[in-house]
Amino acid sequence: MASLKENLQLEEPLLKDSVLHRGDQIVDIKGTPAPTTKNRTGSWKACKFILVTECFEELAYYGIQFNLVTFLKTILRQSNVSAARNYTNWQGTCYIAPLVGAIVADSYLGRYRTTLAFFAVYLMGMAAMSISASIPAACTGLDCLHQDASSSSSSQSAVFFLGLYMMAIGAGGIKPCVSSFGADQFDDGVPAERLKKSSFFNWFFFSIYIGSFVSGTVVVWVQDHCGWVIGLWIPTLFIALSIGSFLLGSSSYRVQKPLGSPLARVSQVVVAAFLKRNVRLPRDASLLHELLAKDTSMADDGTKKLQHTPVLSFLDKAAVISYTEELYSDPWRLCTVTQVEELKIVIGMLPIWATGIVFFSVLAQFSSTFLEQGRMMDTSVGAFAIPPASLASFDAVSVILFVPLYDRVLTPAARRFTGNERGFSELQRFGIGLFLSVLVMAAAAVVETRRLALDRTAAAPMCILWQIPQYLLVGASVVFACVGQSEFFYNEAPESMRSLSTALGLLTVSLGSYLSSLVVTVVSTVTTRGSEPGWIPDDLNKGHLDCFFWLIAALSSLNLAVFICCAKRYKCKNVS
Repeated sequence: MASLKENLQLEEPLLKDSVLHRGDQIVDIKGTPAPTTKNRTGSWKACKFILVTECFEELAYYGIQFNLVTFLKTILRQSNVSAARNYTNWQGTCYIAPLVGAIVADSYLGRYRTTLAFFAVYLMGMAAMSISASIPAACTGLDCLHQDASSSSSSQSAVFFLGLYMMAIGAGGIKPCVSSFGADQFDDGVPAERLKKSSFFNWFFFSIYIGSFVSGTVVVWVQDHCGWVIGLWIPTLFIALSIGSFLLGSSSYRVQKPLGSPLARVSQVVVAAFLKRNVRLPRDASLLHELLAKDTSMADDGTKKLQHTPVLSFLDKAAVISYTEELYSDPWRLCTVTQVEELKIVIGMLPIWATGIVFFSVLAQFSSTFLEQGRMMDTSVGAFAIPPASLASFDAVSVILFVPLYDRVLTPAARRFTGNERGFSELQRFGIGLFLSVLVMAAAAVVETRRLALDRTAAAPMCILWQIPQYLLVGASVVFACVGQSEFFYNEAPESMRSLSTALGLLTVSLGSYLSSLVVTVVSTVTTRGSEPGWIPDDLNKGHLDCFFWLIAALSSLNLAVFICCAKRYKCKNVS
């Protein structure tokens, strides 16, 4: 069987149906239909600009995220509580904004114009933050150490927070658009391009973690040693470079026209089905309403027709044609089969979506409890002292090393056994990532058990390098689960709501963090009864962080079992 490299180099002739099946909804930047521009647009010639854009954007994003609390405490003189609260509020905005960006992209502007619009907001926010670092604080010397946020210059705080939230809106707005826009550059109707699209998601995450690694090492070092003026203008410069890279590839992009509000399409099905709740369904599904078009695979509204499925049949009532609707169709009373199937797809994806929340609650540990565990270990390695937070870079290193290995070695090998052109299907890949998340927590629990045993025998403390395997497993789980999840939500989502579907996938990151906080709160409350120190006390040598890790591992195992059941029952969408 041909290797992935050979498949990626495969060039097929321009078949009549290869791009034409997408109708006039796919155009170049000037509005020319895709069939006439196929040879000069799309594929890797376009995606190389998108990957560079994403790398620079993530470098800027993590250049703020990694050291934001430090800026709030040292420059704006905020307390620990205030800094932590402002950080989490900002993070929440970053992962709510994707819903706004997705709706704008799918409904009105399209992904290309939405990305540019939110990039403009992003750049202005970064510039405002950089300018704020140059504004002198109202207090000087040791007096600042005893004052809270109100002690810093009010103008400095106002400019900084204005910029911070503009950045959050801008970054969040482009997140669901860039990955979907990159996938839009490949045509599923051409086998070679379909394989390239699967590979694109691998390299997209590779670009993210390249940016993350550079920010976590170089940018953070500059901020700590060269000052915040330079440390904030560097991410701002990279946002400008990111916009430049995105614009530079404009002539090679394939652009999908917006297909109307996805929320309206879904709402119309729900309302129509409710209004017709007493209507009897015809025995022959072909009698249900569907728009006619010259191309039988396309509806008049530009969407691909979806075949009728027997599940959730009560929704089919929205497509039942009554006598009056034969003369005049109200979209809130009569929907197409394709519209109904789009809603069925979204409902069917929700159980898979929910399992991602538990997965990201595991990933939340590497920036919280894993750091607390590292602080209790011996950080000296020879003449060097390793900060516990620096071990998080092994997560990025793992992704950077594992993506080429997966794309060039593992995928061709898996293809021989599974018969799937991608090697693993999206759900198989997601499931492997969930399994690896169980191993992540098991490895952390084993290390903590050993660390506690050494402490209680008054032996030498455990070296922090023993944490490396759990961080490497985190990176491996990202390559499988995060990439598989992104590919799943893009491929299975209806064409009219691909950006929104990607945004919902990003929402699991935020919900996973909230779930992690909830579990920590419950564990702390339950285990501290009766004057007990609990599993996670301030002095971890008196607690049982290993039991907490085993609890998360058990929850992850249960989540994996639920996922397997949901994946077996899931039916992939069937396009006419």
